[in-house]
Amino acid sequence: MGAVPVRVDEKRCKGCGICVALCPRRVFVTDERGKATVGRPEECTGCGLCDSLCPDLAITVEPHGKGRKAASAGAAAV
Repeated sequence: MGAVPVRVDEKRCKGCGICVALCPRRVFVTDERGKATVGRPEECTGCGLCDSLCPDLAITVEPHGKGRKAASAGAAAV
């Protein structure tokens, strides 16, 4: 299984650590500034837990090219 596209928007991330603590596959690590970053993208299964729980909306998971933010943007444009 290939890596699922998962991204952290470093401008939005406040470094709460929720994704680091709760990711069942340990995809995220903390950088030198205390912010989350994708450390093991090959482990991501696309479950979306991080995307759903991030209070800063800093994480995007796109298992099939459609993440929460992309779907929300499409709905808002309608």
